[in-house]
This record gives sequence, C-alpha cells and structure tokens, in this order.
Amino acid sequence: MLNVTIYNMEGNRVGEMELNESIFGIVPNESVMHDAVVNYLANKRSGTQSALTRGEVRGGGRKPYKQNKIDKSRAGSIRMPHWRGGGVVFAPKPRDYSYKLNKKVKRLAIQSALSSKVRSKEFIVVDEIKLEIYRTKSIVAMLNALGAEKKTLIVTPSIDNYVFKSANNIPGVETAVADSLNVYNILNCDKLIIAKEAVTIITEIHSQ
Repeated sequence: MLNVTIYNMEGNRVGEMELNESIFGIVPNESVMHDAVVNYLANKRSGTQSALTRGEVRGGGRKPYKQNKIDKSRAGSIRMPHWRGGGVVFAPKPRDYSYKLNKKVKRLAIQSALSSKVRSKEFIVVDEIKLEIYRTKSIVAMLNALGAEKKTLIVTPSIDNYVFKSANNIPGVETAVADSLNVYNILNCDKLIIAKEAVTIITEIHSQ
C-alpha cells in the first residue's frame, strides 16, 4: 500500500490517502520521461525563424567587376554568402517542429514523473485548494506552511480563477488542472502541491 499524508492549506495534517501504485508507485523510466520533455519543448517551438538565401537577397544581378585583368577574385555576385550583405548558406526557414508520441509512452512518462515526485517526497496532497477572493497572500501563506518556498506546481481539479490569478503573481509558482498535466511541468518543479480531488481525477484518467 502506498499512503501519503493529507494537509490543509494551513499546513496541518488532516488525514491520509492511499495512492494507486500503478500510477504513483512505479519505478520511474528516465528515458521515457526524457522523450516526453523533448516532445513537449519541440511542440512549443514557433518555428518562425527565417533568413534569406543568396537567391533571395535583393541586388547582385550583375557581375561586380571584370573576370580577367584585375587583381581581385572572380566574383559573380555581390550577394554571395561570404560577402557583406550577402545571403545565408543553408538559411533557416519556417517549419513545424511538432511531432506525436505514442499514447502508451505518454502515459508511462506521466506515471514515471508522478512516481518520481512521490519517491522524492516532493508530492504534497492538500484536502482542498480554494480561495473566496483574489488574494496572493493566502497562496504565499499556504506555500510557506507546506514548505514549498521554491519552484512549485499547484494542481487543482478544475480551473479556479481565484487560485490561478493569485498564484500567478508569485515568481516560480505555476498552476495546472488535473486533466492537462504534462511531464515537463511536473519535473520542472521542486514541490508538487495537488488537491485531493485532483489526485482522484488523475487516477481515473491514467487507470483506464
């Protein structure tokens, strides 16, 4: 059995929760997690970089000087790559860097990332993460009470604007919804603070 302690937003222990070992208790597969992170970063690339080749640079239509009887190289155009103002050799062009990962690989990567957080005791379950107003101080107080002063990922069961907008003002703190978690965000944080209901949702999604 894999049990974790449940805390409230004040940092007090309020109970325990049993985690699904097939999701939160496996041996992390580093290779698969690496593949998932590379895939995530590649899919985020805009791919809009562009430069002009020799044939696209304006000018250079005529030969700059005579072929013979002159003490210079036999240049054919002022837009050659090694000339100032010339084109770029193998110039980058807009392209799509995104690609897909196998569903089983993606699922194993998420399970490995979550299990690595549980193993390293960076997985903190909170009974309920909720605010009634926009108040950054309340989120800061929760982080301090739970010992999460560094990079932290807060996971809620659904979009909560009060929590999300209050947390967005804090450097190093990210927010996410349970059904849109990705490996990069999980591994990129020092502490993963997750609502109890969000754990249930993740279990349902990844146990299918």
